[in-house]
Amino acid sequence: MSVPTRPSKAVLVAAWAFPVMVLGQFALLAGIPVAIVLARTLRSRTARWWSGLMAAAYVVPLAVWLAGPSTAPSLSKSLSPVAVGVVTAVGAVAAAGLHLVRRRAATPVGSRPAPETRSATS
Repeated sequence: MSVPTRPSKAVLVAAWAFPVMVLGQFALLAGIPVAIVLARTLRSRTARWWSGLMAAAYVVPLAVWLAGPSTAPSLSKSLSPVAVGVVTAVGAVAAAGLHLVRRRAATPVGSRPAPETRSATS
């Protein structure tokens, strides 16, 4: 069995910077933390899911802005308040998930509680 890789502090900082940047109206620059998180979490299977969720939350509005007939000068101006809330919430959930992956990977295997097993009589 391989040793689980855990996200570094830089990944966590970038993951938490993403929703903050979107909420602070720097949505186009928020692609930089997304790229950092994606590049640094390719080794961990569980971290990949969270970084993929974060990337999807960023790429969908970006593609709509680029491909759509919007005349908005920036991604931040083209996002509705609902879209900002959704992207921020998804980014925060993904960052919390990455934080959980890091915490679980740091816990020694012997100190984790054993999963409960059900007997046939209960």
